[in-house]
Amino acid sequence: MSQSKSQPKLKLGAFIQATGHHIAAWRHPGSQADSGVNIDHYQQVAQTAERGKFDLVFLADSPGVWERGDSEAFGRQGRVAVFEPVTLFSALSATTRHIGFVSTASTTYEEPYTLARKFASLDHISKGRAAWNVVTTGNESAAGNFGKEEHLAHSLRYERAEEFLDVVKGLWDSFDDDAFQRNKESGVYFDTQKVHKLNYKGKYFSVTGPLNISRPPQGYPVIVQAGASDAGRELAARTAEVIFTAWQTLEEAQAFYSDIKGRLAKYGRHADELKIMPGLSPVIGRTQEEADAKFRQLQDLIHPSVGYGILQRFFPGVDLSQYDLDGPPPPFAESTNGNTSRLALVTELAQRDKLTLRQLYERLAGARGHRVVVGTPEKVADEIQLWFENGAADGFNIMPPILPESLDTFVELVIPILQQRGLFRTEYEGATLRENLGLRRPESQYVVGDEEESKAA
Repeated sequence: MSQSKSQPKLKLGAFIQATGHHIAAWRHPGSQADSGVNIDHYQQVAQTAERGKFDLVFLADSPGVWERGDSEAFGRQGRVAVFEPVTLFSALSATTRHIGFVSTASTTYEEPYTLARKFASLDHISKGRAAWNVVTTGNESAAGNFGKEEHLAHSLRYERAEEFLDVVKGLWDSFDDDAFQRNKESGVYFDTQKVHKLNYKGKYFSVTGPLNISRPPQGYPVIVQAGASDAGRELAARTAEVIFTAWQTLEEAQAFYSDIKGRLAKYGRHADELKIMPGLSPVIGRTQEEADAKFRQLQDLIHPSVGYGILQRFFPGVDLSQYDLDGPPPPFAESTNGNTSRLALVTELAQRDKLTLRQLYERLAGARGHRVVVGTPEKVADEIQLWFENGAADGFNIMPPILPESLDTFVELVIPILQQRGLFRTEYEGATLRENLGLRRPESQYVVGDEEESKAA
């Protein structure tokens, strides 16, 4: 396969899940077992991604520990202790120059003012490389960490998220871009006519403002989302600039891509204002046999109790240990107050491929429902090119099964192939994450309002 260099370039994110995305990665000799709280590890990974010219590094997060399975499974879980993302990325921004930072934060368990301030600060510290992955939180156990009796219902979480986003963007517009004069001779620090109180009152929030930090270098940090439910798709069509999503087949990805892009017009948006980046977890060998052996080594490290733990959230209230691992799964839950789109994806996967319980947890162990490609660097590049050129993706969030080993291999072996085919950059295009993603810098709502008033007059 080849592509003209005049064609659009794909976007790449490095999704850095502590020791790696495979559930047993922490046991593998190629991983850094204490990576969740090892700053040297994260610096190495971020610098490797930047050497590979990735657009961004992406960090998932939850405001609570995921307890999956019984006590034995819980004790074998390798992702219990991890850094808070904004704190981590503030440190990593000092050791990198170009790569962007996508930090996950919850609209259900944070407050708009403090979140707006944190992300504005990260954007200033990184000189315009911050992004916010907007989540409503699927971890039901998080409620107890914030004095809540129960997790907010799915539909209400998205309703709250809509309002939350509006408040945060309003706070980021607290000061006009040119508000701060800092004129030592005149003694005027800032123009009081260019500061705006939000005075927001809604169903969920009442926020006065202004924010006590100047407008972020990017206007707004890039807005990222990952919801694939109908409510999630609608929120993304109105507000998101990047979507991280999970699909197993080209046809599913094409349908999602078409659906999301088709929703943009009613919000006055163009197709290129939203980048769709499915997850892809590559297990790479210099030969197919080597790749297969690498994958089998990882799969063999999964303890059965951990396998049961992976599946438990799809069968709430069911004792899976009473079922034969090599037999069919029990009926799936019909609904969930957690991640509804992931429940639908896993149910479809199990039924379509007629998987046993063991086969199902092995399929999910690598990337939790995202596509896993096992093969040579050329095979991985072929898969990326196929989806990119056939209306399924604007790029990919690469999910290394083992860190740092798998990312090192991807940068060394796959990136050069993508560059040779004209699919991916050889140098960064801009100084900010928005510039590298090809996204416009948003105007302040107050500037837009003044311009509209002038035209009307």
